[in-house]
Amino acid sequence: MPTRPTGAVRSRPVLTLVAVCVSCGLLPASLTGTSVALPDLGADLHASLVTVQWVVNAYNLTFAGVMLVAGSLADLLGRRRMFTLGLAVFVLCTAGAALLTDVVLIDVLRGAAGVGAAMVLTAATALLAQTYDGARRARAFGFLGSSFGLGLALGPSLSGLLVGAFGWRSVFLAHAAVAAAVLLSGPLLTESRDPAAGGVDYAGAATFSGALFALTLALVEGPQLGWGHPLVPALAVLAAVLLTVFVRIEKRRARPLLELSLLREPKFVAVGLMPVLLAFGFVCLLVFLPSYFIGVGGMSSQRAGLTMLLLSGPVLALPVLSGALARKAGTAVPLGVSLLLVAGGAAWLTVLDQNSTTLAIAGPLLVIGTGVGISFGLLDGAAVGAVDASRAGMAAGLFNTMRLTGEAVAIAGMGSVLVSITRHNLKDPGAWWQGTGDLANRVVQGEIGAVADQVPAADRAGFTELVSGAYTSALHTVLWLLAAVCAVGAPVIMRMLRTAPGPKGTATADRCTKEPITMGETS
Repeated sequence: MPTRPTGAVRSRPVLTLVAVCVSCGLLPASLTGTSVALPDLGADLHASLVTVQWVVNAYNLTFAGVMLVAGSLADLLGRRRMFTLGLAVFVLCTAGAALLTDVVLIDVLRGAAGVGAAMVLTAATALLAQTYDGARRARAFGFLGSSFGLGLALGPSLSGLLVGAFGWRSVFLAHAAVAAAVLLSGPLLTESRDPAAGGVDYAGAATFSGALFALTLALVEGPQLGWGHPLVPALAVLAAVLLTVFVRIEKRRARPLLELSLLREPKFVAVGLMPVLLAFGFVCLLVFLPSYFIGVGGMSSQRAGLTMLLLSGPVLALPVLSGALARKAGTAVPLGVSLLLVAGGAAWLTVLDQNSTTLAIAGPLLVIGTGVGISFGLLDGAAVGAVDASRAGMAAGLFNTMRLTGEAVAIAGMGSVLVSITRHNLKDPGAWWQGTGDLANRVVQGEIGAVADQVPAADRAGFTELVSGAYTSALHTVLWLLAAVCAVGAPVIMRMLRTAPGPKGTATADRCTKEPITMGETS
């Protein structure tokens, strides 16, 4: 007889959907939105570039690093309990960041806020899976994908308006206020957990989080210390060793933190790789384009935020529409097309330079946004639909770990490549800036104006044109790399989705979309 996991009573589905979608839209907005506030934050607190960068890196790193253990704890302790606790942590840490004047303490609180965000996201996804079945579940996850994309995409735009009107602290206060409002719904949600859940795999959590931290730190510190500095390869080796140890630990556990068997399923791997590829072609642009618009294009924070709506606009409506399309046509073609659109848009965006008008870049930004919007309505439901409802927290944790790990590595990696290429383009033995060490970092952070103020007035225009051209050339190189990654990934993803074996050897690559798994029941 079918049975339901403990506490999985169908109640208040609309309230659950609203709470989950609002919270899961807020969390990525806290990543991409905060990047717009960094130039003002750094100038106000007179902070070094490295410490300012960690305002974003610390949040993204802990968000991704504790995702797996957060999913396991949600299964063990209860999804509602983990959801409300995570929201409380996020509210306190985010509000605290708005009140501090020490950037190092802000970095620490942002890291703690990332832990709370991981708790919220894994628990929220599992709550939604327990609340809806069948076609209703597919539609619910379409709304979830829209919300996540909405948060990613609108984060820079809304934050730009807040920074321009009220200053950088208003971004953190606004995020805390929204999370506090969602927290009020916690007692009204239905509790659910995995009755067969065992203890937490602390060894696996420590080795995985340590590997991710070491890799991200190597990518962040590479441009600062130099790629030949002994610490950088040492961190890369440490990441590889810890990841190897993590895999060995997981193979020996009866109830592992990460179900490695899922990584042998082509469909799940394909679904998990999609957000990793999109992180390179979309999330990185959300983080770095605003600073380019402000520093090189001379835009205000408000105008940069509004310009980013060209990239984010298609993400608002397309996820729900793509979900309806995929129920008829399957997921392989829409996901493949989405990657090709992102690739084409990134290549087209190389028309961008310091003199570009908004009209000139509207086309490529809209194409990239369209590609991302198509995929966002499909991924979450496909990932969680691959497992039994009792392990929904684990599935959510694994999928979102892949998504956020991809974002963390992509942002750190793209930032490092931008700084390294910009520094190479500025390498002139006779130039006055040689030996300052941080010019390329300041350019990439959008501080060209502040640096130019230190140049004699007669040389200022020429200097600004020179460094803007160096950064633009670096950005073009990165855009071509992003286009290549997505273009190569498209046919690979489509093939994996089409050839994925289903139960009893049948081809069911699109099963979770055409015939959604009943997430509220187990046999």
